[in-house]
Amino acid sequence: MKLHDLKPNDGAKKNRKRVGRGIAAGQGKTAGRGTKGQGARAGGGTRLYHQGGNLPFFRRLPFVRGKGFTPLHQVDYNEVNLDQLTDFAKGSLVSPETLAAARLLRDLRNPVVVLGRGELSVALTVRAHRVSKSAQSKIEAAGGKVEILEM
Repeated sequence: MKLHDLKPNDGAKKNRKRVGRGIAAGQGKTAGRGTKGQGARAGGGTRLYHQGGNLPFFRRLPFVRGKGFTPLHQVDYNEVNLDQLTDFAKGSLVSPETLAAARLLRDLRNPVVVLGRGELSVALTVRAHRVSKSAQSKIEAAGGKVEILEM
């Protein structure tokens, strides 16, 4: 192979469209600009984000959003309460994997938070990304322990 053998891949290079060069070219006369009007004139056309009399999109947004806004980096948790853990056997491990197997999680990609609604009568080892103070005290009062996972 020599330098004169090199050529770009098929479709990598495309000839630019030469408009306004006669009827044979296929883009003559109005050259794709339609007939008359702002878009047909040299230097014509509308500004960026122009929506022809509608309230522009970026000005509509505050009304669409309503009160406040959704934080960009908000963390959605899978919430699990203590009264949902009553079916686990004494001394068993409660982790995101076992909760998923028990179909207690909405979205497996989200971290797990254990909340304190209900009572716990059996000792469990609970592994979660977050545990509320009331849930932690009830788990430890039942003889279990809490392990916090990294996010």
